[in-house]
Amino acid sequence: MSQVTLTASTGRETGTRPSRRLRREGLIPAVLYGEGNDAVSVAVDRRDLRIALSTDAGQNALITLTVDGTPHLTVVKELQRHPVRREVTHVDFLTVDPDAAIEVEVPVHLVGEAKEVSQNGGITEQRLMAIRVLVKPSSIPDAVEADISALTLTTTITAADLLLPAGVELVTDPEQAIVTAELTRAAVTARNEGDGADGESEDGAAADGDAEG
Repeated sequence: MSQVTLTASTGRETGTRPSRRLRREGLIPAVLYGEGNDAVSVAVDRRDLRIALSTDAGQNALITLTVDGTPHLTVVKELQRHPVRREVTHVDFLTVDPDAAIEVEVPVHLVGEAKEVSQNGGITEQRLMAIRVLVKPSSIPDAVEADISALTLTTTITAADLLLPAGVELVTDPEQAIVTAELTRAAVTARNEGDGADGESEDGAAADGDAEG
């Protein structure tokens, strides 16, 4: 589990105009809350935040957020982004207890090769990119793997099929489909054309038989 440090400044003005001014100065408006404490408006350096979230853990990185000299163990609860430029415009930091489980979203990475699917003209389809789990902050996995080696055109990998690390409890519906397989459009067309050709051959043979009779 990745753990990084980040320093936040306090005393920022709230509101749209002050927030825009902060962003022009290279700062991101943020709020720190959790564990029954009052929310505190803070600001963090844009570049430092980008570095903090660039580890393998991504948004699930454990961040020691230092506010007025006091460190707080946090995770990013929510990132707001600009709808077009996708730049981060606001961050919610949630303080966490290292010994208490929290609910987080963990990405699902596909591993292996679905040979039977590809050999039969199919493709794999990842239906869910991440699952929700309950886990202690220090044990949050960077990702969960879904092995597609045994996948066929008639099987589905569900959330319940995923192998979770020790101490990680699934919150997502166990029946939720994670990976499925289906025929490509070209394969469907080829099969339909093949069925049509077989039908014509049989009809032609039957017609010839009737003519001879």
